[in-house]
Amino acid sequence: MAQQVKVPTVGESITEVTIANWLKKDGDVVKMDEVIAELESDKATFELPAPQAGILKITKQQGEVVSIGTVICEIADGAASSVSATASKPTVTVTAPSTPASKPMQTTGAIKEMKVPAVGESITEVTISTWLKKEGDFVKLDEVIAEVESDKATFELPAEANGILRIVAKEKTTLPIGGLICKIEVTDGAPAAVAAPAAQVPAASATATSNVSYASGTPSPAAAKILDEKGIATSQVAGSGIGGRITNDDAVKAQASAPTKESKPAPVLAPPVITSGGSRTERREKMTSLRKTIAKRLVAVKNETAMLTTFNEVDMKPVMDLRSRYKDQFKEKYGVGLGFMSFFTKAICIALKDFPAVNASIDKDEIIYHDYCDVSIAVSTPRGLVVPVIRNAESLTFAQIESEVVRLAGKGRDGKLSIEEMTGGTFSITNGGVFGSMLSTPIINPPQAAILGMHNIVERAVVQKGEVVVRPIMYVALSYDHRIIDGRESVSFLVRVKELLEDPGRLILGV
Repeated sequence: MAQQVKVPTVGESITEVTIANWLKKDGDVVKMDEVIAELESDKATFELPAPQAGILKITKQQGEVVSIGTVICEIADGAASSVSATASKPTVTVTAPSTPASKPMQTTGAIKEMKVPAVGESITEVTISTWLKKEGDFVKLDEVIAEVESDKATFELPAEANGILRIVAKEKTTLPIGGLICKIEVTDGAPAAVAAPAAQVPAASATATSNVSYASGTPSPAAAKILDEKGIATSQVAGSGIGGRITNDDAVKAQASAPTKESKPAPVLAPPVITSGGSRTERREKMTSLRKTIAKRLVAVKNETAMLTTFNEVDMKPVMDLRSRYKDQFKEKYGVGLGFMSFFTKAICIALKDFPAVNASIDKDEIIYHDYCDVSIAVSTPRGLVVPVIRNAESLTFAQIESEVVRLAGKGRDGKLSIEEMTGGTFSITNGGVFGSMLSTPIINPPQAAILGMHNIVERAVVQKGEVVVRPIMYVALSYDHRIIDGRESVSFLVRVKELLEDPGRLILGV
């Protein structure tokens, strides 16, 4: 009896997966619990084991996007006899499934032009990150042929017809939405090499080729892109995936070692006169789409807003004493550490209610006031700065805020943040103190009107009640858009944050 194999539930927020790779072919004999395929979601790659022994019948092809619970293959009984027969013979015969004979491929004369699709309201251009197919390759309908990268995320590009691929835009080319990427010479039928049945092969060889379809050290397309951005050769990375494949996590964790032959310094125009030892090599790297977009947005903010910055200092001793007193119980109860970010987030949410202009934004000739606090947290990643959003932070507890910070920061560093998680936000926090910054003027994250900069905590001599005492002091900075926030409001907002942090009991009572 044939058993249907469905896409399993792989996470609460995951509704569909892509069949990344079939490790077995249609008609192969599989064993129970043997991995037969890899499924890829927007967050991770999962292995699919066979629920029983038998003969594999594939119903969904590699590259297809399927919903949770969809039947992707069937396993028919009959594995026992097939396995025993294999053991007693030096070779096995792998035959194609019993389908009508494939007709030879013929071009129809039609040309399918593939253009850059609309991938988001604010996205106006993309970069061709990686071609997964070569010029002249035969491609199938809905087969993923390339990866395109915007300033926010990477998208897969499926073929829009069966036929021969003709590439128009090379890798690293930037195209506007609607720009021509490639053409497909539409064909009727498939190439003979695709339609031909497999021949007899030695048993050991058949087993090896059916289990691994890529060489050790081969990166996935997304992993290859990350390594390319880091300037790290694949030979320097040990793959942890099946067959030694380099996964996204391997690429994210990879560190550059000594320069290899892949690292090509830029040509030197004239030989310099060197009087002492030391290297004088240089290298050039093309800016990623994310880095170029960050650069454009930063310049635009400076040019399009009336940005000013006001400063203050906060005595962090009350907060530090409270953390020291309760951090162990907090961690034991909630499973997450008690950091400074939750104190600052709660203080900001209270202050934003008192000064709504700081929580506002400009839309043409209108000011939009928000009665909620969606707080953006700046996170530094290997690819650049990303700003995920904590939604309705004003209604969250300390533990919920800390959990969201850990979750979003982890996804940001792993390159797994969705566009929705980085979209919106009414106010931003950036913490340069983790890198040792004493003082800075943070840049506004448009269309928001203000951003708070945290800095390092240093013991300083201050005067309290007529006496010089040593206190752990943090300088804080508020950059704001003077078009809608007056000086009185900006200074008063920062003073309110200072008061709440220096008397953390107010945060709990909301006074």
